[in-house]
Amino acid sequence: MIDCGGVGYELAISVATYTELPNAGAEARLHVHTHVREDALLLFGFAEPAEKRLFEKLLTISGIGPKLAITVLSGISAERLVGAIRAGDHATLTRIPGIGKKTAERVVLELKDKLDDMAGFVVADADAPRSLGATADDVLSALVNLGYARAVAQKAVEAAAKDSAISGDFERLFRAAMAAVR
Repeated sequence: MIDCGGVGYELAISVATYTELPNAGAEARLHVHTHVREDALLLFGFAEPAEKRLFEKLLTISGIGPKLAITVLSGISAERLVGAIRAGDHATLTRIPGIGKKTAERVVLELKDKLDDMAGFVVADADAPRSLGATADDVLSALVNLGYARAVAQKAVEAAAKDSAISGDFERLFRAAMAAVR
């Protein structure tokens, strides 16, 4: 929910955008895509203009609507998505929730040559997880296994690990990360 001049707007956002948002109540800037349908007016927010452009390119593909496109961008970083499409990596695409084999083939076929304006994306190790130390990595793994999105869990663990008094204690770090993720 974004408050803009006293009016609240509900935006659907990807996990990547969520991790970029400041704390509640702080000023935030999002690039918004307005999707108009007969029965609804839907708003989708993005932290980066490149992510918005990729979202809009996904919408041009038959069978991909705005909700699936936002799910795709939540399931894989924009950089890895562009890399997978350019490389024709159907296996990576089918690991994304909602994308089957045929949809992955259609995405590669229709977008492979249309991503020239996405040349600024660096694909190498863009999603490689940063190691925070053995205990923090264990806490991150535990949160992911509990169903939290990796990016959200990593942000919570990083915030909790700033307290050096608990950074080596699994239980205390886990509790702090759980508090941060809520």
